[in-house]
Amino acid sequence: MEPKVRTTRRQRQVLLLLVFLWASEAGSDPRRYSVVEEMESGSFVANVANDWGLEARELSARVGRIVLDNNKEYFQLNRETGDLLLKEKLDREEVCGSAEPCVVSFQILLENPLQFLQFELQVQDINDHSPMFLDTEMLLKISESTTPGTSFLLETAQDLDVGRNGLQNYTINPNSHFHIKIRESREGTKYPELVLDRALDREEKPEVILILTALDGGSPPRSGTALVRVLVMDINDNAPVFSQPLYEVQIPENSPIGSLVVTVSARDLDTGNNGEITYTLFHSSESIRKTFQINPTTGDLRLGAQLDYETIQDYTVRIQATDGGGLSEECTVFVQVTDLNDNPPELTMSTLTNPIPENSPDSVVAIFKIRDPDSGDNGKMLCFIQDDLPFILKPVKNFYTLLTEGALDRENRSEYNITITVTDLGSPRLKTEYNITVMISDINDNPPVFSQMVYTLYLRENNSPALHIGRVSASDRDSGTNAKVTYSLQPPEPGDLPLFSYVSINSDNGHLYALRSLDYEVTQTFQFTVRATDGGSPALSSQALVQIVVQDENDNSPFVLYPFQNGTAPCNDLVPRAAEPGYLVTKVVAVDQDSGQNSWLSYQLLKATDPGLFTVWAHNGEVHIARPISDRDAIKQRLLVLVKDNGQPPLSTAATLNVFLVDGFSEPYMKLPDEPKDEPQTDSLTIYLVISLASVSFLFLVSVILFITVHLWRRKRGAVERGNFATGGSFPGHLVNVSGTGTLSQSYQYEVCLTSGSGGDEFKFLKPITPNFSAPITQMDPEETTPFPNSIGF
Repeated sequence: MEPKVRTTRRQRQVLLLLVFLWASEAGSDPRRYSVVEEMESGSFVANVANDWGLEARELSARVGRIVLDNNKEYFQLNRETGDLLLKEKLDREEVCGSAEPCVVSFQILLENPLQFLQFELQVQDINDHSPMFLDTEMLLKISESTTPGTSFLLETAQDLDVGRNGLQNYTINPNSHFHIKIRESREGTKYPELVLDRALDREEKPEVILILTALDGGSPPRSGTALVRVLVMDINDNAPVFSQPLYEVQIPENSPIGSLVVTVSARDLDTGNNGEITYTLFHSSESIRKTFQINPTTGDLRLGAQLDYETIQDYTVRIQATDGGGLSEECTVFVQVTDLNDNPPELTMSTLTNPIPENSPDSVVAIFKIRDPDSGDNGKMLCFIQDDLPFILKPVKNFYTLLTEGALDRENRSEYNITITVTDLGSPRLKTEYNITVMISDINDNPPVFSQMVYTLYLRENNSPALHIGRVSASDRDSGTNAKVTYSLQPPEPGDLPLFSYVSINSDNGHLYALRSLDYEVTQTFQFTVRATDGGSPALSSQALVQIVVQDENDNSPFVLYPFQNGTAPCNDLVPRAAEPGYLVTKVVAVDQDSGQNSWLSYQLLKATDPGLFTVWAHNGEVHIARPISDRDAIKQRLLVLVKDNGQPPLSTAATLNVFLVDGFSEPYMKLPDEPKDEPQTDSLTIYLVISLASVSFLFLVSVILFITVHLWRRKRGAVERGNFATGGSFPGHLVNVSGTGTLSQSYQYEVCLTSGSGGDEFKFLKPITPNFSAPITQMDPEETTPFPNSIGF
C-alpha cells in the first residue's frame, strides 16, 4: 500500500527532484580520452589536471577521487601529478559487449569547494577474438530437383570484436556445386547463404561436404570454420510458409521461466514427409538460445531464463520452419521486455564527514549518489530526510550533499540519527533507507559554572593545620578537555589579609584546606575568590566568592577589670557597721574575649572570712551585705569571688577583695600592709589585651578626673551659698555624695583609693561607703579647701 505523504513533504520532494534533474544536465562538456583495450595496468591515459587547467597539488588538497556509475574501479588517479592511469586491463567486450563505440563515463569529485569534472573514455577494440560458429556442423537437405541459383541460409558465426575487427566475410572450400553469397540484415549482421550453382544428382552424389570459413577484418585476420553437410533429397516443391513474417510481443520482466512468449505457425502444401514441419531457432546468439526455447513440433516459444529489463530491453528471435523435404522458411519474433518496478533506488555514499564541529554552519556532512535502473516513473526518484533535523539536502549534478542548516549546539544534542530515504515513483513504490549517525564534536563555548555563587564555610578556631574546610564545585557543559575544570585562588586585593597563608585549594577537586591555626579573637571572618578554569583553548573561567566564618571556642578565661589583680596592694573597700542588708559593697567587673555563650559570665562567692556576711549577685558581680553587721564581725573581711564563663568546659578566674568594717569615717584611713597572696597570679596577658586594658583604664581615669573637678566646683559654690552642708551630719572631705542610680538602691559616697607608694597622684578605684550622719556638722570657711589624706572626694 502506498504510504501517505503530507502535502508539504510531497512539494519539497518534487522541488528537489526538479532541481536534481536540472543540475544533472547542467555543466560543461566532458573531456574525452581514448585507450586501446588490453593495455597493461598502470598505463598512462591523460593528465586531467592540465586538461582542466588545475594545478596538480589541487587534486591532493581538494581530495580528488574518481566516481563511476557502476562503482567499478577501472582507473586510478595520481593526486600528486594529476595523471590518470589504468588500474586494470580493460576488456572492451566485458565493458561494453557489442555496443560500439565503447564509452566509459566517469567523474572526478573535488571537495572544498565541491566540483565535478566530467570525463569519457573510449575503449578501442583490438582483434583479440576469432569468429566462432555455435554449431560446428550444419546439415542441409536439398532436393535434387532444386534449380541452380537457389539460396540456402546458413548459420552465422559469432565474433565478439566490433567494427573492422568483427565478422566481415564467409568462404567455402572450392567445389562444383555451390558458392557463398553474403547478405546483411537490417541490424548490420552479415550471414552467409549457400547458392546452388549446378543441379544436384542424388544418384550421382547423395551427400556434399563443405567447409564454411568465417573471416574477420583484423590484421592479421582471424577465422573460424564449420562443417556443412548437404544431403541430396528427393523432389520437394513446396516450402513452408509462416502465417505472418513478423511477430511482435511484449512480456513482463518478471515472467516465470517456462512462460509462453508466442506460438508461431507455418503451413506446407506438400504431403507426407515433405509436409511435416519442424521449428528451430535460426541465426540465434548464445544469449537468445539461453533465454528462449522453441517446441520443434508446435512452434511454442517459451522462456528458458529469467528476463531483466535493466540488462536487455528487447530480443529479436528468428525461427526457421523446415519441412521433411528440406525446404525452409523463416520468420522474426520481436520480443519487447516491459519494465516493472522491481529495483529499489540505490544510494552510494561518496563522502561522510563525522564528527563535525558544533560551530560549523553550512558544513558538508555527506556526499552521495542515487540511481534507479528502472525506466519511466519506475526510475524517477525522490530523496528526503526527516523534517525535524537541522540538516538540508542539496542536489549538485547527479549527486546530493547533506549540509548543516546553521550552527549546532553539542550541549543540547551531541548526535543525530539521520535516515536518508530514496523512493521511486513506480507502482508500488520502492524505497531505500540509508541511516547515518552524525556525531557533534565539542568546542569550548561554555565556561565552568559554580553550584553556588557564594559559599559560606565554617571553621572552628584553634584548628589543626591542613584541616579540610569544605569544597567548591563547578561543572562545565562541554566535554573532554574542554570540560576539565581546575581551581585556583585569586590573589587578594592590596591591603587584604595574606590569603595564601590562610587557605589552600586542591586544583583538581576544589577541596579547601586551612594552612594554619586561626584565632577567633583575631579573625572572625574573611573571604576570598576562587576561579574555575576549563581546559579549552582559549580557556574559559568563572568565579565564586567563599566566605570563611571562624567559630569561637572557649579558649579565654574571664579577665577581671576591677578590682585589679596585678600583684600590687589590693584596693580596700570600707563598709560602715551600720550598713543594712542589701547594702552595695562593691562590684566585680570582668570581661571575656570569647563570644556568644562563651562570654556569658557568672559570679559566685568562693571563699570569705565570714561567708554569711556577704552575697554576690551571679549575673552582675555586685557584692551586697547579706545580714546586719554585728560587733563580733572582724574588721577586715577578705573575699574570694570566682568569675566563670558559660563555655564547655567553663573557664574561670578568681578575684580577691578586702573589705573593712568601720564605725564611722572620722577615723583616719590607714594603709594596711599587703598580705601574702593565697591564689597564684594570673598569667600575663598577650600584648593586645594589655593595650586594650590600658585604653579602657585611661578613659576611665579621664572620666573620674572630669567628674571630680565638676563636683568640687559645685561643692565650693554650695559652701559659699549655704555656709554648711545640707545633710544632718558631718561629711568627710575625701568622700563624694552620689544619688542612687543604675543598680544602686540608695545614695552612696565613693572613695578613690590610691595604691601604696603613689601618694596623692595615682587613683586606685572608687569605693562606695555610707556617710555617718550622727556626727556633728563642722562649719567650714568657703575659701578653705578640704584636705585629702591619701584620697580624693567627689
